[in-house]
Amino acid sequence: MSARPRRVENPPNPWLGAHVEWLDEPPPVELAVYEEDAREILAENDSPDVPFRWSLNPYRGCQHACAYCYARPYHELLGFGAGTDFDSRIVVKRNAVERLAATLAKRTWKRESIAFSGATDCYQPLEASYGLTGGCLEVCERAEQPLGIVTKSALVRRDVDVLARLARRGLAKVFVSIPFADAAQARALEPWAPEPAKRFETLRALSDAGVPTGVSLSPLIPGLNEAQIPEILARAKDAGARQAFMILLRLPSSVRPVFEARLRDALPERAERVLAAWSELRAGQRSRSDFGTRMRGEGPRWEAIRRLYELTARRLGYVGIGEDRRLEPLEPPEPERPRQGELFG
Repeated sequence: MSARPRRVENPPNPWLGAHVEWLDEPPPVELAVYEEDAREILAENDSPDVPFRWSLNPYRGCQHACAYCYARPYHELLGFGAGTDFDSRIVVKRNAVERLAATLAKRTWKRESIAFSGATDCYQPLEASYGLTGGCLEVCERAEQPLGIVTKSALVRRDVDVLARLARRGLAKVFVSIPFADAAQARALEPWAPEPAKRFETLRALSDAGVPTGVSLSPLIPGLNEAQIPEILARAKDAGARQAFMILLRLPSSVRPVFEARLRDALPERAERVLAAWSELRAGQRSRSDFGTRMRGEGPRWEAIRRLYELTARRLGYVGIGEDRRLEPLEPPEPERPRQGELFG
């Protein structure tokens, strides 16, 4: 917990700065930035549905504005809305780097892997101005702390050097979230995230630098992106991805009206088909909150989707095939062996 966030009167503009080359056009909404000093920066997770205990989120809310984001309800705990407030009222934990350093220095800390981020994207546009994720990576490097990152943003390429150094010691891997190969569908539901082509380019840049990479096909939205599974897996593998995971669309509480409204507005010809297909995979229930079932489907259609994913992933040579293995250990790439002449040159 922390004191109520304080609004920044003149927030930094992530589209005007040293890292503007990684960013797309700004969204047509007014950005309001709030700063807070967090008491703790690591969140402890006890859900059996996620493969990590500790997660780090430098930001609350996310400018990527993904209609399906399951973190939207958390914004309501701050007195904001789960709709456009989540997209445009961003809370910055300005002391994230200092709090992480203090946590990792504790004698009781056991160096368990940390997920960057468990909720919103740690490389959303404001990271270009604040650099909190980059600062936290440097803390992890000094502490030899293992971590995994999931992001949609090409901004992660800014930190490729520190990630490569971490990776050489087997301490880091990066998953890029690419649920759509179709750029138009991605823009409809992830309006201010980088287009899919840039995300594949990001996978290639990280892989070429020696960072172990993977692709997240999450969320799987039946009736919309299931047919794109083979293309996404193939393009990601070509870009160097070695692992993959896939999670079914979740629509808890206040996320559902946001998703349905965006779907009907942006893709009206597909909306009813998608909602019917999703209900089919949920055995007619629009929402589930029980551990073990809330992130999985059931029935013949889900089994066909899962089989398509697993067969394609195996054929392409992915390792650690499963629905979510983002923090499982992955051996660092073998160093390039010097040629005989270089040993004595």
